Amino acid sequence: MAGSLGIDEKNKSRSGFINLNSIGLFLDYYELTMAKADLDHNNLNTITENYYVRKIPQGAYLVSAGLEQVIHFIENFKIAKEDIEWLSSTSGKDFDEKFCKYLQDFKFDGDVYAAPEGTVVFPNEPIINITGRSLDIQLFETYILNVMNYQTLIATKASRVVRSAKGKDVIDFGARRAHGRDAAILGARAAFISGVIGTSLVMAGKIWGIPYIGTMAHKFVQDRKSELDAFREYAESFPHNSILLIDTYDTLKGARNACVIGKELRENGFELKGVRLDSGNLLDLSKKVRKILDEEGLTQTKIFASSDLDEFVIEKLLKENAPIDGFGVGTRLITGANYNSITHEGNVSALNGIYKIVERIEGDAAIPKMKMTDDISKATLPGRKQVYRCSESGRFIEDMITIWDEKPDSKHDWHPLLIPIIENGKTISNFPSLREIKEYAADQIHMLPDGVKKNNGAQEYPVKLSNQVNELIDNILHK
Repeated sequence: MAGSLGIDEKNKSRSGFINLNSIGLFLDYYELTMAKADLDHNNLNTITENYYVRKIPQGAYLVSAGLEQVIHFIENFKIAKEDIEWLSSTSGKDFDEKFCKYLQDFKFDGDVYAAPEGTVVFPNEPIINITGRSLDIQLFETYILNVMNYQTLIATKASRVVRSAKGKDVIDFGARRAHGRDAAILGARAAFISGVIGTSLVMAGKIWGIPYIGTMAHKFVQDRKSELDAFREYAESFPHNSILLIDTYDTLKGARNACVIGKELRENGFELKGVRLDSGNLLDLSKKVRKILDEEGLTQTKIFASSDLDEFVIEKLLKENAPIDGFGVGTRLITGANYNSITHEGNVSALNGIYKIVERIEGDAAIPKMKMTDDISKATLPGRKQVYRCSESGRFIEDMITIWDEKPDSKHDWHPLLIPIIENGKTISNFPSLREIKEYAADQIHMLPDGVKKNNGAQEYPVKLSNQVNELIDNILHK
């Protein structure tokens, strides 16, 4: 029993939020054991590791997101003294005093080049290049994969949803269905980058400056004597911003009750901002509700829809002329669902980004590294690499993956995607605001060929390997 006996200090509830002082523990154990072995055997060589994605889970492009959090992690990477003592005491004989001192004194002094957030990227293209001591940069692997894979997945999903909405508002309603608290917060950020106009999650609004938006729940209606009473009370509290949820009992009756409130608001100098549909046949109901609103003179009142929406449902609704003005998208946005809700086909909602060694410096020589396997899809491209993109008449034409110092032919308008973020351990690039990233991402999507952006039957964007990359691969395979 608790009560007067009190609660033991060690058994108190805990939030589970990451403390910045302990952020260095966000790694998989093998990163520590490899670093210990490197230190024991004086493997202090400089290497380059690439973050990239092998395969796009849905569609033909990705929107890169999460770089700011990766750089923040690298800038602030440390393992606090008490955490090192905990590691030492709980890991058996794995870590000695020399290794613990290495962790305590850790400071990254390498280089990071990356594609800016919001950049459109494709399979096998390096998105982040990290160069530094092998035992140092392997400690970043888990965090990079966790943050980049998730935010890129969500930014890409949001891009597809927003494009399907054809200029109508899309709002992130996903917090309650996200895979954890960090997912809800970072997912709202990633979705905003790709064109979502706001979020239901207030904390995301505070952290990222994203507009936070909300209406009402069915509970608010059920907790009153009548639907009309509920609508009236809500409108009295928010006359300037009333969006009424009309499907708690009967959607069409709800629409008529909303009209009563809309007229009362107008008498007091306000307008009913909107009504929301959260169930039923959205195509049929939206048309009937629009007719009711218009007949009652509420032509300015908007119709918003939620209810298991994704890019496929939204595209179909608008093709069939559903008079819906905005969409609240939750589960299938915040989870990056690889699922077609029209055909009911799909797969695991995940992005298989990886972080692999591609080059090792031995003396004055750069030795390319390549993973070779019977499963060709898991082979890696060797060498420290750059990605060049060719544009023509305001459209992306093709990409080329090159060796780092290699330049494509000068006949076309090529520009490098990876820019310097950290050099010799010092951050040299200012991070744009989230709204600037959002604008940049919109420009990137606009420049994609239309065929690449299709929800179904998208065309593959051409990504070529340069002659030098192909020569490297041939040399390694035929050694």
